Amino acid sequence: MTAAHDDGPVRYARQGPIATVTMNRPDYRNAQNSAMTYALDRAFYRAADDSDVKVVVLAGEGRHFSAGHDIGTPERDAHLPFDRAAGLWWDHSDKTGAESRFARESEVYLGMCRRWRELPKPVIASVQGACVAGGLMLAWICDLIVASDDAFFADPVVRMGIPGVEYFAHPWVMPPRIAKEFLYTGDRMSARRAYEVGMVNRVVPRAELTGCTEELALRIAEMPRLGLALTKRAVNQAEDLQGLHTGLDSVFGLHHLAHAHNAETASDPLGGMDVKAMKEAGA
Repeated sequence: MTAAHDDGPVRYARQGPIATVTMNRPDYRNAQNSAMTYALDRAFYRAADDSDVKVVVLAGEGRHFSAGHDIGTPERDAHLPFDRAAGLWWDHSDKTGAESRFARESEVYLGMCRRWRELPKPVIASVQGACVAGGLMLAWICDLIVASDDAFFADPVVRMGIPGVEYFAHPWVMPPRIAKEFLYTGDRMSARRAYEVGMVNRVVPRAELTGCTEELALRIAEMPRLGLALTKRAVNQAEDLQGLHTGLDSVFGLHHLAHAHNAETASDPLGGMDVKAMKEAGA
């Protein structure tokens, strides 16, 4: 049985016990605007509510998984209000300065990622091409990552004077010294290197990515639903006992200190690093 739904920037399809959630802005390397973020939230809720779904796959349409947060496409909508779903912070769109930035990012970045991490079904990221900055956040909230051999991972936002993306899981998904090099240089990490440091579960040829991800999902789907949910909860709790939850909070504050500093001393809260500047820097 197949169920499909198109929510604009996100497609949802179910084939048997597998729900596939696909980011669908390929012309912009699946850059995440707010419309996509809330569409992802609806898709994840749909998968959680469907008793026939045992495993969720998160994918990106086109050549790239996701190039990160939308900082410059024609559909950038950071200034617009949306019905908040991840927390109780007020609407950012009629506020200014640090208050506006903190309220919005608490909702659409940190809040959403935390919420999706707790989806009580296994989630597998199927990653090809670029998985950069905000793309890392989406891959990292997944339980497993299957990457194509052409995939690469990078967090270049230190170029903006900002200590990494909002969902700062770096020292938990890779060893701390590797995380420091990853951040200090902003260099791309290959899929093979990501596998070597334990950030990625499997690396497969690009042509086999979809099939290998589906094969893994079907194998997991043979397990009992409650057993999978409790196991996910157990491992997530272990990560939180190792400091992930409080670490995210503490670095989120540093992240916004950097935004505020940029707003005072540079041309904008991103330190003047627009899409063109980031591309020229190799991001």
